[in-house]
Amino acid sequence: MSKINVLVLPSDRTGVGKFRSVDPHIHLQKLYGEDFHVDIDYEPKLNDENFWKKYQIVHFHRVIGQNYEQSPLIIEKLKSLGIITICDLDDYWLPGKEHPAHELIRSNNLAFHIQNNLKAASYVTTTTKLFADEIYKINKNVFVLPNAVNTDEEQFKAVTEPSDKLRFGWLGGSSHLHDLMMLKGTINTLSEFKNEFQMYLCGFDIRGSVTEINPKTGERKQRPIKPEETVWKQYEQFFTDNYKMVTEDHLKFLNEYKPEDYHDKDAFYHRVWTQPVTTYAKNYAKFDVSLAPIKDHMFNRMKSQLKVIEAGFYKKALIASNVGPYTIDLVHSIDKGNFVDGNAILVDKNRDQDWAKHMKKLIKNPSWVEDLGERLYETVNGVYDLNSVTKNRAELYKSLVK
Repeated sequence: MSKINVLVLPSDRTGVGKFRSVDPHIHLQKLYGEDFHVDIDYEPKLNDENFWKKYQIVHFHRVIGQNYEQSPLIIEKLKSLGIITICDLDDYWLPGKEHPAHELIRSNNLAFHIQNNLKAASYVTTTTKLFADEIYKINKNVFVLPNAVNTDEEQFKAVTEPSDKLRFGWLGGSSHLHDLMMLKGTINTLSEFKNEFQMYLCGFDIRGSVTEINPKTGERKQRPIKPEETVWKQYEQFFTDNYKMVTEDHLKFLNEYKPEDYHDKDAFYHRVWTQPVTTYAKNYAKFDVSLAPIKDHMFNRMKSQLKVIEAGFYKKALIASNVGPYTIDLVHSIDKGNFVDGNAILVDKNRDQDWAKHMKKLIKNPSWVEDLGERLYETVNGVYDLNSVTKNRAELYKSLVK
């Protein structure tokens, strides 16, 4: 049997492109090279019919090319040539108003265009059954290929140094202000234990710009954002009880915004600067307990459980919101204050005070942390590693071509 030629069209060169397009298909050819030949192309020859005819499968994330209105026409053209088109989608098409990208997506009608691409595609792949059930309303040919990590990558091999303090950490991006607001006041509640635990905020980033509008002329001007204007400044306030938990010397250092570590590793709070997608996961080695707060709304319910997967392969304990993707694999491990069978600690919606309660429980019972980490590892190992998911991808692609 001849090889199945697969063309992969990533949406970007980092981030989602790595997890949903590039890494999965590089691994597909690596493990199943006798069955598949994979090309990855960031600038396909959209109008060249001979270019497309080399492939049995075209996999794209969200859109083919940059023109959303043209994309469904290209998809129909490929289908007329007998080419299988697979649209991959990892995020719900319309984030809520509090999301930084909401206005851009709304004003450009991108949600409508993304749904048109889903309708036009032969098949759809996505991250969870929860999201697949929603996509099914648009395209019934939908399959779940979850996010996965390549445990052979160096960024998943970093060693956690021992500490006599329990370290809590959060790792993410700039769109989570309303999620992290659930932690507001948590550190103040735990202040009596300030010498027994530490907080790590990972991903700190002061890059970006601000658009200023002249109220008289309406003229718009862009300027670099000031560090104190970034959302990360607000995140930091949640993690430090508005800086009450840091020393005067540490606060002076933080206000200088030097992209380096503070000299005192025993400091209560640690600012960890943003890392490339190829190395960011090493930050899990800096702490013992991963925090994953998310508000309960459509966009978050359709997200993947990547934080569960990453924390699991690092054998970290996890405290997460009992919402959407975190209900798929996680089982609450505390009942009436006692540690019971489970692999995480879950916080129900409208119970923001429980973040402090559960963190306190782990501070007073640090032996639970290792147990939770081991149980979470057992949950993700053999399911969300790239080898396992690639095996399922290979079987799916073969069945579609047949």
